[in-house]
Amino acid sequence: MTTLQLIDLPGLGPKSVACLRQIGIETAADLKAAGAIPVFLRLKKQLNPAPSLNFLYALVGAIEGVHWLSVAKNERWQLLMELEGYRELEVLLAAEQLKTKD
Repeated sequence: MTTLQLIDLPGLGPKSVACLRQIGIETAADLKAAGAIPVFLRLKKQLNPAPSLNFLYALVGAIEGVHWLSVAKNERWQLLMELEGYRELEVLLAAEQLKTKD
């Protein structure tokens, strides 16, 4: 059984693949296991300049096997709400960590 490479996924070119490898995402299975939104948030924290929302759409499209423009058109609002939920969770967890350190 061959491992599906990131470059084989729709919407991911060499630059996108290089960015993903910088954060330890090496294969399509790694990307799928981690999830598009958590991967996008890691990219935003670690890359300069930070990726745009188009990269998030490309990640979702790569996982789902569809073009990123289709994702942007059909899933934009759902993804933005999920992204905001992750951000709120990060804030809550950070606040909780501060409480436990005191």
